[in-house]
Amino acid sequence: MEKNVLDMETGQRGYALTGDESYLAPYNDGLVEWRINAAKLNALIADNPSQVRNLDAIMDNIEKWVDVAGQHVVELKKNGQNEAVSAFFRNDAGKSVVDTIRSQADYFRDIERTLTNERIGNLKASNHKLLITMYILWGLVVVLALLITYLLSASIVNPLHSVIRAINSIASGGDRSDRIKVKTLDEIYDLGEATNGLLDNVQREQWMSEQLTSMSVALQETIDMPSLCRIFVSRLSVMLEMQYAAIFVLNKEEQFERIYSYAGAENKEAHLGPEVIKPGVGLVGQCALDQRMNIIEQLPEDYIHITSALGRTAPKFAVIAPIVFENRTVAVVELAALTRWAPYHFELLQELLDMMGVTVNSVKTRMEIQRLLHESQVMNEELQVQSEELQTQSEEMQMQTEELQSQTSELLTVNKELEDQKAVAENAAIELERYNEQLEQSSRYKSEFLANMSHELRTPLNSMLILSQLLTENRNHTLTEEELGYASVIYNSGNDLLSMINDILDLSKVEAGKMLVEMDAVNLTELPSLLQGYFGKLAEAQNIEFQVKLDANVPDLFFTDEMRMHQILRNLLSNAFKFTEQGSVSVEIAKLDSYEDSNYTMREHVLAFAVKDTGIGISAENRELIFEAFRQADGTTARKFGGTGLGLSISLQLARLLGGHISLESEEGTGSTFTLYLPCRELDSEEEPIHVAELPQTAAGREQAMPADTYTQPGSSRDSLFEKEYAKLHGRTVLIVDDDMRNIYALQKGLEPYGMIIMTAQTGYECLQVVREQADVDIVLLDIMMPMLDGYDTLSIIREEMHLTDLPILAISAKTMKEDRERCLAAGATDFLSKPVMMQDVVTRMCRWLPERD
Repeated sequence: MEKNVLDMETGQRGYALTGDESYLAPYNDGLVEWRINAAKLNALIADNPSQVRNLDAIMDNIEKWVDVAGQHVVELKKNGQNEAVSAFFRNDAGKSVVDTIRSQADYFRDIERTLTNERIGNLKASNHKLLITMYILWGLVVVLALLITYLLSASIVNPLHSVIRAINSIASGGDRSDRIKVKTLDEIYDLGEATNGLLDNVQREQWMSEQLTSMSVALQETIDMPSLCRIFVSRLSVMLEMQYAAIFVLNKEEQFERIYSYAGAENKEAHLGPEVIKPGVGLVGQCALDQRMNIIEQLPEDYIHITSALGRTAPKFAVIAPIVFENRTVAVVELAALTRWAPYHFELLQELLDMMGVTVNSVKTRMEIQRLLHESQVMNEELQVQSEELQTQSEEMQMQTEELQSQTSELLTVNKELEDQKAVAENAAIELERYNEQLEQSSRYKSEFLANMSHELRTPLNSMLILSQLLTENRNHTLTEEELGYASVIYNSGNDLLSMINDILDLSKVEAGKMLVEMDAVNLTELPSLLQGYFGKLAEAQNIEFQVKLDANVPDLFFTDEMRMHQILRNLLSNAFKFTEQGSVSVEIAKLDSYEDSNYTMREHVLAFAVKDTGIGISAENRELIFEAFRQADGTTARKFGGTGLGLSISLQLARLLGGHISLESEEGTGSTFTLYLPCRELDSEEEPIHVAELPQTAAGREQAMPADTYTQPGSSRDSLFEKEYAKLHGRTVLIVDDDMRNIYALQKGLEPYGMIIMTAQTGYECLQVVREQADVDIVLLDIMMPMLDGYDTLSIIREEMHLTDLPILAISAKTMKEDRERCLAAGATDFLSKPVMMQDVVTRMCRWLPERD
């Protein structure tokens, strides 16, 4: 602020003397800057009221100099009043004001200097105290660091000493029961835990070694099989804390015979279950075949009871383990316990079983040697007696020698005749082998013939069924009722012919042993609605009461081949409705504990599906006859009701493949009850599928075609479905590929109402040409069996060479085997349809696979 006053004074005097306005620059700058500096200083001393007052006095004098001297002189000079300026400087009233400002500034600085010295003194005293405090804190830090160092050293060194002692104890074979305790959660804790684990393992291995040694010594003292089994099982009960055991040893008949049973601490024998078990029968027999230990958890309450003087309880788990010697199961032991074993118990059990296998073989060998020794002694005695007899007989033999010599020539003649007969037998064997080869070839020709016949019959049936179906729908309303009846007869006759073809193929597959049975979960709660869906309309049409009853004890799920089960029930119900003109047909499903008759026995739970009707019934002499292929009760039955006589034969064969049976109760003129019995497998047995046969997708493998008279006519709910399908298909381009013009014609007529653009081709080459030239093809209906280039190769070329991976291609074939469908899909087909096809099915599949319009 003093410098600002000096600048203003210098600028004022320079301008007053020269009149040059450049001298006013420092004056004007000083006018502004002194106020800024005054404000800054006032902020610095705001905590000192006396200094604020002093600063206010200085500021008042500066304002006074500006008014009295500074601005006044500048104004006079600007107005040209030089005389007045000179007169002002002769008196110079502003000089005294500037001197006052300087003295006030000195006084202000002296006060601040005094205050600063006081602050410096206080700061020095404060620094001295701070140093003392820091020295004290440094001392405390050193003491604390030493303490922490000691504690850390103890927490590290003490566990290390414990680990060293434990390792030395392991090395010297001393006490291994002590364990290292570490309270910290760090690497030392991990080291202690690892050492404890090592001690546990060593102690456990020592215990197992002691048990093995104890068992080995005990088993060496046995000389017979019952004693061996008793000692082995009794010691197992102590080692493994098991409460029940039974041991089965392989006998001379290659069956496993129960030798000893252990039940409870009193060592009582409890003869529960079979005494002799064949290999593969039950879990014990299966364990003997698999040579694998089975562990069974969560045993049912009625499995077995472990009793004591105070009560009884059921074990929690069981172990069935084989005793093997040189890859041969010599015994099987079954153990049950109240508590779950630790993993090392199973390791010990396996080693004990290996030891037992050697011992069992040794005891059996020793017993066999003793038996042979006894027999040899008896034979020696007999030989001594016989030697005397031989001595007597030798003389007689001498006499007979001469007779034998004469008989030798006769024997030579007989031997020659036998050699001739042997040659004849060998020739017969060669002929028999050739005959077997011819039979196999004949069977192969039969299978090929049936497959080819199926293809050749299905191809014309395809066009016949499609066109007759279109006639029955009467889309143009041009057919009379009589003509509609004709079309319905054609359609139903075609379906009957298809069913006959399917039945013949089914029977041939069953007899050839090529049918596949796949076990899967079956939901029995859905069965009543399914059967009502199959036969409800038929029952209404025949005015017959039809109901399906499900007993309360029937499980919701059980495991069987659902498709085969449905085929059997449909066959039985079809017969029931066929031979019942009035009354009722019912299906009653019940669960039985077991079932047995002269032809079938099932000791486990059985599901019984009883199909009852009030029809014509079957006489006693014809009850077995009807289960034979191509046979019915009599000729009049066939003439009156029709049919091939294959349904019951196929049903019986399928029931046997499912492990079941079909029984018949009937009274002529009253009705019949056919009952299907199937094993009630409520848990998945995890068995492999029974590869006995794989049927084509015939009546057994898919739904039966809907009769012509069950299609709804226009004006019903079918109209809305038709509108949706029409909207999806209208204007789309479909390419129909088939070497049979009848099938092309039938599909064309079936698709015409949907307003599609229809293109056709009769060979695979024509199909490829159309697809190449017509980029607007939306979907392809492709026949598989075509000359020159078949459907498989056509599919491969479209997908792999033409790279049309998104083009929907529906494969249509008269070959209906499962492998044919899989081969089509593998070659690139989008979907598969088997001939004869239903037009509605074709339309539905096309709507499913056609993409939405852009």
